[in-house]
Amino acid sequence: MKKFFVAIMAVLFSAPSFAQYSSGGFSLSESSVYYGLRLGANFSTLTGDYQDLGTRVGMNLGGVVGLRVSDTTPVFLESGLYYASRGAKKDKESVTTHNLEVPILIKYGIQATDDIAVLPYIGPYFALGVGGNVKYEDEVNDVTVIAKKSTYDYYNHFDMGFKVGCGAEYNKLYMELGYQFGVTNLAKENPADLSAHNSSFYVNFGVNF
Repeated sequence: MKKFFVAIMAVLFSAPSFAQYSSGGFSLSESSVYYGLRLGANFSTLTGDYQDLGTRVGMNLGGVVGLRVSDTTPVFLESGLYYASRGAKKDKESVTTHNLEVPILIKYGIQATDDIAVLPYIGPYFALGVGGNVKYEDEVNDVTVIAKKSTYDYYNHFDMGFKVGCGAEYNKLYMELGYQFGVTNLAKENPADLSAHNSSFYVNFGVNF
């Protein structure tokens, strides 16, 4: 986590280097394509029958591409590929998932000032779990130990849900806050018919060019 926050600070302090450019990695007044890099943190948990688990802090890392889809209105379609570490945690129990995620977002551009563009957005995401583990307390020969198994012994690989948030851009420097919620039941079939859904608040920093 220390390296992660150092990387965020490096992005923030690089802001003056973008001052030579006009506001935004795209123009709100003309058709354009833009590209971006994102780095940030998410604060995730599992909802449904796993509400006794708390929040886990993970990392987001990705690249995006956006395209203006209207000649008369500043509406953009943005997608890309993210790595996202999510899950849930409470005391010595935890669920960790490592995901490859593709969002499909509709963004609306608002020129707040000469230098700042505001971009609220909404859209679905599709994620594939590629790793992770579940840690829990277990009894072995009357001794309590921390056991570890693959996340996908208990949860499905595929997840789908929706993201809603708002970004702001200043001279190509970008920041966004958002919330995403899964609609796919991640829990595998089980006798108790338990359900589990991803839920995450996130903050990302980056650049558009």
